[in-house]
Parts: sequence; structure tokens; C-alpha cells
Amino acid sequence: MNYDLPTSVNIGGETFSIRSDFRAILDIFEALNDVELSDRDRAEVVLGIFYPDYERITDYNEALQQCFSFINMGMKESGKKQPNLVDWENDLPFIVAPINRVLGYDVRSIPYDREKNEGGVHWYTFLSAYYEIGDCVFAQIVGIRDKKLRHKKLDKAEQEFYDRQRDLVDIKTKYTEAEEAFIKQWT
Repeated sequence: MNYDLPTSVNIGGETFSIRSDFRAILDIFEALNDVELSDRDRAEVVLGIFYPDYERITDYNEALQQCFSFINMGMKESGKKQPNLVDWENDLPFIVAPINRVLGYDVRSIPYDREKNEGGVHWYTFLSAYYEIGDCVFAQIVGIRDKKLRHKKLDKAEQEFYDRQRDLVDIKTKYTEAEEAFIKQWT
């Protein structure tokens, strides 16, 4: 067993430092969801965020695979497309409070120097706390999203919450600026 928190990955027999702080991973999620970027641009942004010495990498495919393996804590995905229940960018205010409760400190207060790649809260620590958040507003939001995606009936309290907080529960579709302009012409 490996009990360490990884701070580097191996690409083609060479060790590369990584940005392991949770903020870097959340930045990666934001880049992956940026509809204005092409797939190639997304990949370059992801690599630039994750690897402090990105310019030394020669095998971009392996570098991306290592990045996503790290994000998934080395666990293999089932290959089945899962419904999106979390919008990390919009849900973050509802995620941080229960994570802070689980860890016993405010993760945002831990200094992180992106340029020096020092400090911060390791992604594995953040994700482990995320898995243990328990009953909270965020869990309620995700529970309602899950039921709606599976076409399950909401109980009375869930329906009331949904009616009052629809903007928190519904994950908004993101459009490019051109798509937004087109939609505005028709509405």
C-alpha cells in the first residue's frame, strides 16, 4: 500500500512535479467546462495548470492520462457515462462548508503558492473529506438532482426546496458567446 500523497507523476520514465492543491484541480474542472475553448485548447490549459514544468513534457497524451488518473485518485472509471450531479464551479460555496466541518479547518485559509507549488490542501485530502460530507445543503441539492435525473418523485420537503431554490439545483447549460447571441435573437 502507498500511504503518501502524490506530488509527482511518471511520464515516459521521467518524474514530473504536479500541482496537487485542490484549487488547481478545481481550475482544471473550470477549464474542461469552458465552452469557448476547443478540445486542443482545453488540453493545453489543463496541462499548464497541472504541471509546473509543462514545457518539458513531450508525451501530451500520457501527461493527460496521468492528470486524470490523479484527479480520480488512481481509480479506474467504469466507462459508463454518469449523469452530472455536481457543478464544481457553482456548487463550491455549498461544498466548502461541509468539507471544512469534516476536516476541522477552513481549506481556503491554508496558503497555497501556485508559482512555487507550495502549501495548500492536497486534492486527495479535499476529495476524501468530500466523500464524507454527510447531511448538508449540498447533499440535499445533489439528492434532488439525482432524483430528477432518474425521474423519481420528490417528497414534499424536497419539492418545496426545489421550488424555492431551483437556481441552486438546476445545472445550467453553458453556451458559447455565439450560441448566446443566437438564442437572444430568438427570445
